Amino acid sequence: MNTYSNKQRWKRLLLALAAVIVVATLWYSNDIARRIRVEEQTKVKLWSEAIIQRAELVGYTQQLFEELSQEERQKADRLADAYRLINDPPRGMDLTFVTDYLWSNRTIPVLIYNEDNALLYDLNVSTDVDRDSLRQAMASQNEPIRFEDVGHTVFWNESVRFSELKDVMQDLIDSFISETVINSASVPVVMTDSSRTEVIRFQRVDSTEVMDPLRLRVLLERMEAGNAPIAVDLPGEGRQWIFYADSVVLTQLRYYPLAQLILIAVFLLVAYLIFSSFRRAEQDQVWVGMAKETAHQLGTPLSSMMAWIGLLEEDGARKDYLTEMNRDVLRLNTVVDRFSKIGSKPILKEHNIAAVIESTVEYMRPRVSKKVGLIFEPAHREVQAALSPPLFSWVLENLIRNAVDAMDGDGTIRLELEKLDNGGVLVTVSDTGPGIPKSKRKEIFQPGYTTKPRGWGLGLSLCKRIIEEYHGGRIEVGDGAHFLLSLRTTN
Repeated sequence: MNTYSNKQRWKRLLLALAAVIVVATLWYSNDIARRIRVEEQTKVKLWSEAIIQRAELVGYTQQLFEELSQEERQKADRLADAYRLINDPPRGMDLTFVTDYLWSNRTIPVLIYNEDNALLYDLNVSTDVDRDSLRQAMASQNEPIRFEDVGHTVFWNESVRFSELKDVMQDLIDSFISETVINSASVPVVMTDSSRTEVIRFQRVDSTEVMDPLRLRVLLERMEAGNAPIAVDLPGEGRQWIFYADSVVLTQLRYYPLAQLILIAVFLLVAYLIFSSFRRAEQDQVWVGMAKETAHQLGTPLSSMMAWIGLLEEDGARKDYLTEMNRDVLRLNTVVDRFSKIGSKPILKEHNIAAVIESTVEYMRPRVSKKVGLIFEPAHREVQAALSPPLFSWVLENLIRNAVDAMDGDGTIRLELEKLDNGGVLVTVSDTGPGIPKSKRKEIFQPGYTTKPRGWGLGLSLCKRIIEEYHGGRIEVGDGAHFLLSLRTTN
């Protein structure tokens, strides 16, 4: 028992050490992940602040653009008024200033056609632009000015600079969405409209989640739970929302230690099972070798004893003495046969279990204390099962001897035999001893476990191997001092 207890103590120590290593690894990895998350959140915060600032810059630029648009519009209106004055000047008005104002125009494009729709003059128009298409565009945006007396028509439009500014403003908005919102973010990003139902742009997010409205709502709720969305007001676009989450790298890093420990645990478990199988195979070889050597060593003196019994019979020794000696010699032959079968697959044949049990009980009855009552009560006497009688009797003898020791040689041992509903058979060996504590019921079948000062702790381990490995049955410890042996029957 001391050897087994030492083994258990070492196992607990190793398990405690492994637990400390696992906890330390998880704590250290989580600490690293936490620090990286803090750094990433700081970067994301700066990124979100940059988005807000840039959105404000876009808004401020839009305000300037609107003011410039009003000025350009006023300038275009004054230019149109100047043409109208020339077309219908007030009486006595000097048109020199108005004419100079018209010729000083360097920004507003102007096309002048005669009554035959022939281009007379163009101003601030690029040479590679189709004049007819430009005239139609001008006419659709601003009402042309007609000089009825000379048959001229003046077409005009917003200034070239103003058109360029409109394109620059649109490019600025597009750049804000594509660069600031998408490319500058190292985290999953989804940009939606004000209703949060239509996705404008997204990055580092599975497209199937974005396309499905239900999955999109779940995604946005998950992002919002981790980080508050950023509200952005863009010119001409209205309010939009930017949702973002932790980066994929950070998420993977958070779960990486757990996955690593699982892989290590699987590897160690496989390695343990492999080495355990090797160790068990070595132990089996030692057991087999020891058992066969024991059988071999017992064979020589057993043969001599049989010869001496024969000589005693010839000399006329007492018959009752010789009968008992022959019974012991036969029993020794059985023991030798048992040891010789260890390590090899026994040949199982159909036998009457009740007869095997009764034979074992009759053999053990005179060999236990007279204060021990040995009772066998079979519910059925004709129960056939495939078994090896020598090995099965060995199990019963071990259980009976252990029961005698547990009762200190005074009490009752009862063996029962009954059929089960599932077609099997149950053999129960019980005694009036103190029983086995629940905390020890799994340990008693371990090699080396014993409560006897000079015991080896191999008896019950051998019983378990004979019943479960050789006979395909099962041996268990029940409540109190009960051993339950279940086997498959053949009838």
